[in-house]
Amino acid sequence: MEIPYIVDARPDTGLHNCKLGIWLFLASEVMLFGALFSTYIILRTGAVEWPFGELNVWLGMANTFILIGSSVTMVMAWASLKLNDFGKHRLYLIGTFVLAGIFLVNKYFEYADHVTRGELPSHSTFLAVYYTMTGLHGLHIVGGMVVMAYLLGPGAKMWKTRPDQFSNRIEATGLYWHFVDLVWIFLFPVLYLL
Repeated sequence: MEIPYIVDARPDTGLHNCKLGIWLFLASEVMLFGALFSTYIILRTGAVEWPFGELNVWLGMANTFILIGSSVTMVMAWASLKLNDFGKHRLYLIGTFVLAGIFLVNKYFEYADHVTRGELPSHSTFLAVYYTMTGLHGLHIVGGMVVMAYLLGPGAKMWKTRPDQFSNRIEATGLYWHFVDLVWIFLFPVLYLL
């Protein structure tokens, strides 16, 4: 017996189960990052003097463009499936995975630079907030990469047996990925520019 609504939309929500599930999960993620952004605002507005960190704006901006590009490749991966072109889907999903990896490598060099200068989370409130928010964001990037690796590897077999369900999973992964990108689009100006 199959679980209902794994491919077709539910009559009560208009969404299939996978999409409904990812939207509920993303709602909890909005609350998590919303709490962190709120805490940052309270700390910053309540501080008599705010200890600014010296962040590499150019590297942060490069990472912004990298993640925006990865959102485009993710959309193209899903669109390729809708056009029944698994080969193109695979190339676009690999592109998304590679761009995510480049983002993390850039972040590693940025963290390494701070650590060599002795700028650890204990150094200032700003750096504590910076490491917390960018570190949590980085963990979300890694999580997305794990899911993409599964869908590129063993999970790809589903395309042959249940292509609609596989497309739904790629769509849900894409929604998650766009959320991760959107968080960075807020993190970059808040931490690097303001």
